[in-house]
Amino acid sequence: MKLSVSKNIATLVPYPPGKPLKELEREYGITGSIKMASNENSLGPSPKALAAIRASLADVHRYPDGSCYYLAQALAGKLGVKPQELVFGNGSNEVIELLVGAFVSPGDEVITSHPSFLVYQTMVQARNGLNAVVPLKNMAHDLVTILTTVTAKTRLIFLDNPNNPTGNVFGQNEFEAFLSALPESVIVVLDEAYVDFVDPALRLDVRRYIDNHVPVVGLRTFSKVYGLAGLRVGYGIMHEEIAGYLHRVRQPFNVNVLAQVAAIAALEDDEHYQQTLAMTRQGISWLAREIDKLGCRTFSTQTNFFLVDVGCDCRILYEKMLGQGVIVRPMSAYGFPTFIRITVGTPSENERLVKSLAQCLGAVTK
Repeated sequence: MKLSVSKNIATLVPYPPGKPLKELEREYGITGSIKMASNENSLGPSPKALAAIRASLADVHRYPDGSCYYLAQALAGKLGVKPQELVFGNGSNEVIELLVGAFVSPGDEVITSHPSFLVYQTMVQARNGLNAVVPLKNMAHDLVTILTTVTAKTRLIFLDNPNNPTGNVFGQNEFEAFLSALPESVIVVLDEAYVDFVDPALRLDVRRYIDNHVPVVGLRTFSKVYGLAGLRVGYGIMHEEIAGYLHRVRQPFNVNVLAQVAAIAALEDDEHYQQTLAMTRQGISWLAREIDKLGCRTFSTQTNFFLVDVGCDCRILYEKMLGQGVIVRPMSAYGFPTFIRITVGTPSENERLVKSLAQCLGAVTK
């Protein structure tokens, strides 16, 4: 074939999907694996969400509500915002794509940090925009350097808070000083995928900033604390005018029927929500203490995952642990060749991980 493809598309590196769990087990000859690599909710979804899905299965021959009307009403009431200030997507990934599609033209600039969520830069390149990437400083967003990177062509700034993969957050005073120094032509996107796990005293209230002279868009998801990663439903909180532009580029049926009803039911299940938070906090405390005993260095976090400096080649350690059916995330691709990222699991999963890590560290460091 003689395809004509623009350079920005031809040079894109596709997101590397992991192999299905069953396929990994087949290759390694193991069963009963545990996955602690993708920051999912190991408790699973709310029972109320599962019941709502079962009750809606007979409706899957119908197109979903393109406006997500009932979900918007439920979520707006819970958050204290107007339904018109919410935009839903097939995961918050799609809302990122909508923001770039609506506000970035070829040659426009978008500022991101490294390491952070890789999808930001991918979407910008696909749009033929220019990525301005600022390295983290002391494993946190370098807001000072980001300010000096802003030009007349800057349209968006993406800040994941907490940051993935470090788990760090920045504070209100720091953020407001940052906003005050920006030109009004810039939109700041505050990706809060893990906000539910953040200590309430450290959380930013994105609602304070959607009418700011420099508008702020908050991104959130049902994939983490609500355990609906497989259904792909996320949303943005933003000024109505920004939301209006996103609806112009949004596909009409982008959030499916089952995702909508499950999300509404999940919002109503506070017991499951609180169980997830309690399990996560207890798990992080226990895992950090036990892993430190192994001679590794753990890093504090405001998420359901944390980084560990294992002091050896993380790819080799990852393969060793994979052979025991324990899946973690090696961080070499993020510029941390001796780090792994661990998602908090159930108590039994956490115990199995520590046991596997101890055995594999011994084998790798001999």
